[in-house]
Amino acid sequence: MNLVRAIGSEFQKVFTTRMWWLLAILLAAYVAFMSGGFGAFLGWATENPDAAAAAGGNTTVPPGTELAPLLYSFASSVGYVFPVLLGALAVTGEFRHKTLTPTFLAEPHRTVVLAAKFVSQLVVGAGLGVIAFAVSVGAGAAALAGFGLDTGLDSSDTWALIGRGVLAMALWGAIGVGLGVLVVNQVAAIVIVIAFTQFVEPILRVVASLSDVTASIGKFLPGAASDALVGASFYNLASLGSTETLEWWQGGLVLFGIAVVATVIGGATTWRRDVS
Repeated sequence: MNLVRAIGSEFQKVFTTRMWWLLAILLAAYVAFMSGGFGAFLGWATENPDAAAAAGGNTTVPPGTELAPLLYSFASSVGYVFPVLLGALAVTGEFRHKTLTPTFLAEPHRTVVLAAKFVSQLVVGAGLGVIAFAVSVGAGAAALAGFGLDTGLDSSDTWALIGRGVLAMALWGAIGVGLGVLVVNQVAAIVIVIAFTQFVEPILRVVASLSDVTASIGKFLPGAASDALVGASFYNLASLGSTETLEWWQGGLVLFGIAVVATVIGGATTWRRDVS
């Protein structure tokens, strides 16, 4: 029962602040722009190949690539930074605003508090995933339909992709908790999330694709594992060479493993320190 009450408390902490809906709005806008904008460009380029070539547009897509999953996966392939941030802020905010003391007074078992944050951010991450995929599918399908292209909404594979994408976003929320408990300084945690997700890992993934040896290692990067779980990603088009990926369930296990290991290490170190 202590864990149930602690989880309820964590949900209250999230939904009584502005941060969650601000991030949700930014997530929706970002994903809509990427999915709808890229879909509209591909649709226009498909109908006007000569004009696209004259404008310098590169519309080369590997044979057999379906546009709909590619567009819909923008929800997770670029939107995963938001549940990570929210998960990290759920922990670092307690240190920054000195609310850990009353939290631990209300629930002295620190492991219960940390487990509650982990579980609650799984759910919140899934909620952000639902928002992201609703917007991504809506914008992407509208763009494809506008140019008479297949939206894939009548395919069970598309809905399976969406379901796996929501799961990926949930796991990213849990990873955020692990990062937050490892790096308790809020500014440092935010910088690490943005720098790694937007710059470091994309570069590593492109470089890793240059050879089969590095590609076999690069597929275990968290973003690559997430894309493998979802089953589609525009990063595969950006790769310069090999695009070796994990099976979808292997990608899920990698993400879950990262979340658990980071949380356990943080729980055994920084989480046990004295707080003022």
